[in-house]
Amino acid sequence: MLLDRIKPLDAILATAEKKSLHRTLGAFQLMLFGIGCIIGTGIFVLTAAGAQKAGPGLMLAFVIAGAVCVVAALCYAEVAAMIPVAGSAYTYSYATMGEFLAWTVGWALILEYAIAAAAVSVGWSGYFAGTVLNEFMGLYLPQWLAAGPLALGGEPGGFINLPAFVIALLVTWLLMIGTSESAKVNAVLVAIKVTALTVFIGLTLTSAYFDPDRFNPFLPAGIFGGFGTGLGAVGAAATIFFAYVGFDAVSTAAEETKNPQRNVPIGLVGSLLFCTVFYILVAAGAIGTIGGQPIMGPNGIPFPAGSEQLAVQCAMPQYAGALVCSDEALAHVLRQIGFSGIGNMLGIAAFLALPSVILVLLFAQTRIFFVMSRDGLLPEGLSKVHPKWKTPYIVTAITGVIVAVGAAFFPVGQLADIANAGTLYAFMMVAIAVMLLRRSDPDRKRDFRTPMLWFVGPATVFGCVFLFLNLPVEAMLVLPVWTGIGFLVYFGYSRRNSHLGKGIVEVVDDIEGQEFAVPIDTPGSHRN
Repeated sequence: MLLDRIKPLDAILATAEKKSLHRTLGAFQLMLFGIGCIIGTGIFVLTAAGAQKAGPGLMLAFVIAGAVCVVAALCYAEVAAMIPVAGSAYTYSYATMGEFLAWTVGWALILEYAIAAAAVSVGWSGYFAGTVLNEFMGLYLPQWLAAGPLALGGEPGGFINLPAFVIALLVTWLLMIGTSESAKVNAVLVAIKVTALTVFIGLTLTSAYFDPDRFNPFLPAGIFGGFGTGLGAVGAAATIFFAYVGFDAVSTAAEETKNPQRNVPIGLVGSLLFCTVFYILVAAGAIGTIGGQPIMGPNGIPFPAGSEQLAVQCAMPQYAGALVCSDEALAHVLRQIGFSGIGNMLGIAAFLALPSVILVLLFAQTRIFFVMSRDGLLPEGLSKVHPKWKTPYIVTAITGVIVAVGAAFFPVGQLADIANAGTLYAFMMVAIAVMLLRRSDPDRKRDFRTPMLWFVGPATVFGCVFLFLNLPVEAMLVLPVWTGIGFLVYFGYSRRNSHLGKGIVEVVDDIEGQEFAVPIDTPGSHRN
């Protein structure tokens, strides 16, 4: 049977039981951790794309995306506290829904992290070219080196986004040789990001340029633009959902939290609510000062974000100062209202902070690859560990090249939509996993139990499906096509080479950890 291979939860938990983590985090610490993980790429990079889809309704889009994240986070928290091992949603699915569905989740996560890293690389490129080169050094990249080709949604005269290509390869190299983030450096970058956005809010909302009339019409494309259009407040929510990704890191800290049943939901919901309010204020400041109305097509419908048609419009002089046309939206807003120096500082903040996000995303992608190859579902040679660097250098190099190529030729809005498709699928599967575990293993120890699971679980599934259906149809199609490729890999290689299928369960702490094999007898053992 296709769904007969379910990895024994006891074997998965054996790793976690070997290491006891000290419970030190309180609710406030957890909330600050969540804020640091969430605030970053999306708000710096996707403000322009979101405004093109929804206009001032971008503010409502942040509320919609945040609401879906809250219910997803509560589901994620229970299973993360219960199965605190590497592999994220892939491991959770393996323990509840079996190997085949777990494969689809892992395959989707590979897509999510790689495309997200490419999106962040493109976002970094905008701040590098606009702030570092143009504003500080007086240099201008030739257009053919500064953007992807027009046919792919780039800019007229564009051929390759060279800065995005280079930063992706540079971070890949750093990851291969074993450079990791310092907690102290990360804390400084978080402080820089939050301070920069706080200054942005203060300057824009108190500016003489701020005009409430700029919010009319508030919903130029409506609340719901139609399934597959990616337009309206809901369509924008499906895109700027990317701005919230990172909250799941709070869930994984549940095993280090004092009184997790009380503190985890406070940390999760508190950080998401704070970031939602923060995002709304940033959007209000940007739109209220320079306007955020989308550029409309001849039929009165906004041109699709990241499209060739929009790129042509943005090349016209009358749209040179438009929010929806900026590659570095927030710094651009401050320059437009007379705060060029502070705008440049904000650009520098993004320039400094975004490469660390690329590193984390690439690391997460290679970790999923590692766990899947450890299970025999991908060739073990892909995750071969370098004898000197002690990192899975082969899969890191392959991933980095793919990410760099994607960043070089595609605009950030399209990449974010594709990444969101994989993310939404994974979060939906986590919610299903929580509900299944409550039925199949109700007596298992749970440090945190999702409140009102009868509502939160189905709401997560519905919210994820709803946002997925409001992505542009091109982005929606990427997931089934990618999944179809995954089916070919699974049935052509993975099912036959699966360790679980051979009756072996391997448990590994991490890339450099110890491992041991446990022979088991499952209904799917020794069967292809």
